[in-house]
Amino acid sequence: MKIGKLGWIGVLGVMAGILVFSPAAMAADVAKIGVIDFQKVLTESEAGKSVQGRIQEKGKEMEKSLMALGQEIEALSEQMTREAMVMSKEKREEKQREIEIKKYDFQSLQKKFQMEFRELESVEVDKLKNEIFALAEKIGKKEGYLLIIEKTAAIYYPTSIDMTDVLIEAYNKKGGGAE
Repeated sequence: MKIGKLGWIGVLGVMAGILVFSPAAMAADVAKIGVIDFQKVLTESEAGKSVQGRIQEKGKEMEKSLMALGQEIEALSEQMTREAMVMSKEKREEKQREIEIKKYDFQSLQKKFQMEFRELESVEVDKLKNEIFALAEKIGKKEGYLLIIEKTAAIYYPTSIDMTDVLIEAYNKKGGGAE
């Protein structure tokens, strides 16, 4: 198959067009990637601080209840030790049962509080995480990101693609989760 002189000019023209428009096409596909540090958002954003405050407050309430019950058990034990010599055998056994019941109640309450605390923490943090990730997605779409990942999923990344501070600022402006 022979290409004439005019055919070569056409082929060269098409190739020149491809070369001229290729850099623009390639530049449009540059991968814009972002990384967010959720732990930093949790500790530095207003909503994150609020969540941590609520969790700590609930933890202190639980601890206070456990301490009160612990002191009650300790007081009963001390009373029994002091009065053991003058108590009848039945009274001593009754006091011992009462102390054992209180100890069991203490352990049950402690387990219940641990479960409630973990559940509260999970619910609050998951709610915040969902809001943060939704905002990151919104920013990603608006600013043309190809990929945004959480820091714990990355083995290495340059700090220049860390968008955590931008996300915290946007979340605080939005009034994210503040109650």
